[in-house]
Amino acid sequence: MVLASIDPFAVLRILCGIWFLPHCIGKIQNFAPASLTFAKVGLRPGRAFVAITIALELLAGIGLVFGIQEKLAAALAVVVLMGASYAVLRINGFNWRWQKQGPEYMLFWATACVLSVLG
Repeated sequence: MVLASIDPFAVLRILCGIWFLPHCIGKIQNFAPASLTFAKVGLRPGRAFVAITIALELLAGIGLVFGIQEKLAAALAVVVLMGASYAVLRINGFNWRWQKQGPEYMLFWATACVLSVLG
């Protein structure tokens, strides 16, 4: 059977990588507002941190999608997602639930990135 031959960890790894694409697009399309947000949480200069984040997200996404240096790509993803979690906590305070804009989504995604390359 075809489904039995599909590696679920590879599918998870690819999905984790693909999800960086809309994040990169959003930051590129909203570079100035994103820069202000980064500066607001103490990541200055904001423009440089946005550019670095875009580059790290692209490297992590490409690595995860195409299976290039998967563990390094997952590590880059975790760095970006932990930074996003930090920013969310700085802006919104400690709110766990997504309805209150908590960091649980980023933490789940970071965990999925790690598990996808360990499986």
